[in-house]
Amino acid sequence: MKKDTLPPASKAPAIARAAAILRLLGKRGSPMGVQAIARELGLVPSTCLYVLRALVAEEFVAFDPDTKRYALDAGVLTLARAWLRRDRFNDLAQPALDRLAREFGTTTLGVQVFGLDHIIVTAMSQSGQNFQLSTQVGSRFPALVSATGRCIAAFGGYAPADLKSRFDQLRWDEPPAWEDWLAQIEDARQSGVAVDAGNYLSGVTVIAAPVWKGGRPSHALVMIGIGAALRSELPRLKEALKGASRSLSEQMEE
Repeated sequence: MKKDTLPPASKAPAIARAAAILRLLGKRGSPMGVQAIARELGLVPSTCLYVLRALVAEEFVAFDPDTKRYALDAGVLTLARAWLRRDRFNDLAQPALDRLAREFGTTTLGVQVFGLDHIIVTAMSQSGQNFQLSTQVGSRFPALVSATGRCIAAFGGYAPADLKSRFDQLRWDEPPAWEDWLAQIEDARQSGVAVDAGNYLSGVTVIAAPVWKGGRPSHALVMIGIGAALRSELPRLKEALKGASRSLSEQMEE
């Protein structure tokens, strides 16, 4: 598993360290000691302890004096609730995600795009079938990974050199060749929807369509399912997802 690291050129290292600690504690889901956190993030233990104490004082992190371990505290919920209240995408996208999940028996996601850095899952719906492919709201992924990454590359206006350096760092179950990936990006640009047929996760098909705001793809709608089960439905799935993303883009601009 790739370790969490701090941004290499942060102009506010204390904030970068605090953010990295919060992300790590959220990802692990279980309390961690100072030494474990420092080792995972490549921090000096005394620096890590200083940041942790500041986060405890702000009620973003809780400290258990018996186990000497740290975990996320309720203060992060205040920030999350404030963000959810102001973010229109989740409220607008959830009905579409629920409808697509029911109709096609897939897991559907709404993700927010942060340039070439990463994407974050902000909304999700599942079909209720016995076998589910799932992730968690709040999960972070590299920006260019899977079908969503092809959408970002297709519509983000990025130079090929910038894409290549990021592409070389991606981890796939079945990595596509650079030339094949570029061809898939062009196909996404022409069709308005991108497909990852088992590259990111072997045997899993991922379909994504961009949601536009302010002239750029700010979010994306994503459908995930078992490849064999989706193959016959792929044309209909693509049209349904593209229609939902187009409608949502219009609503986001209102």
